[in-house]
Amino acid sequence: MHPPQSNRSVTGMASSIEDSAPPGRGSFSRSARSGQPAAVTHLLGGTMRSVRVLGAIGIVLALAPLVLHSDFQLTFVTLALYSTLLGAAWNILGGFGGQYSFGHAVFFGLGAYVAAMLQVHAGVPAWIGLVAGVAAGAAAGAALGAISFRYGLRGSYFALVTLAMAEVFRIVANSVPFTGAGVGMMIELRTGLADLQFESRRGYYYLALVLALVALAVGSWVRHSRFGAALAAVRDNEDAARALGIDATRVKVAATALSGTLMAAGGVFYLQYFHYIDPSLVFGPSVSVEALLGPIVGGLGTVLGPLIGAFALALVSQIATHLLGEAPALSMALYGLILIVMVTFLPRGIGGLGKLVRLRARRGRDA
Repeated sequence: MHPPQSNRSVTGMASSIEDSAPPGRGSFSRSARSGQPAAVTHLLGGTMRSVRVLGAIGIVLALAPLVLHSDFQLTFVTLALYSTLLGAAWNILGGFGGQYSFGHAVFFGLGAYVAAMLQVHAGVPAWIGLVAGVAAGAAAGAALGAISFRYGLRGSYFALVTLAMAEVFRIVANSVPFTGAGVGMMIELRTGLADLQFESRRGYYYLALVLALVALAVGSWVRHSRFGAALAAVRDNEDAARALGIDATRVKVAATALSGTLMAAGGVFYLQYFHYIDPSLVFGPSVSVEALLGPIVGGLGTVLGPLIGAFALALVSQIATHLLGEAPALSMALYGLILIVMVTFLPRGIGGLGKLVRLRARRGRDA
């Protein structure tokens, strides 16, 4: 038995969903009752702003190779876009949905291994491997979400289940022969668009750019859609959301499947970029940490947070490498320190700095 929610809580959440969702059958939109297209205007306004911002970012980044003359610079931006993809995938479930996962590497590794096995064992083109890997990530997300949320797992319990699942898949991939076991798998080098392998770094740059923009566009859709409003309602108060008639389990399962889809695409990109995978690389905790850290640093539950966080972390990582040298353990320690600082002093991330400054300035004037 759950404690009854106050009328204020339920009414406030209904108002929030009304303002965020377009009217339709079964909708509780004010505009449908009053004749005013307020909800539609709010939805379209937010969507168009995101489209314009993402379009401008896409144009700037598409033209960036014209001024990035060195391979180092191009590689830096490419890997930052790759991190953006991972962060945007995690942000759908962890940011918009409030379901923190410590094991998103399970989707990443599944996408990478499915694509690798199809290319190595069946000789299929990389494009088919990409589609199959993404489908595997979606199926794994739906299955994991259905099992976890149907039995009411939340918070730290859900986070530990995802962490355990990633470790289970790492052990399995490390044991069976068709995954290459501990040796890993290497795909054949065949340059060409059909094989998603390129002679120059620019090809990988544009592939990473397309995938990152798609992931950010999906995040924008979630942010401004009726599904996103329901997901936010479940995140803020699941019991009140259920009282409004929202199927919380279905919404969270859908978010997990969508997040797993994009994360698996990141795994396929990793395979095509480095041509080699092994269980520790793709199912290890470092992948999950990289995915969750970007949105937290950039702005949790925001459209551009994963992009901001990914580039900020890439810059910090390069500076630390230049000053302290290559040391994987040091990188993880640095990421842990950054996470502690962000959670303690900037819970809204870099993207929330402007709002924080305005809030403190307003408090200063009121005082």
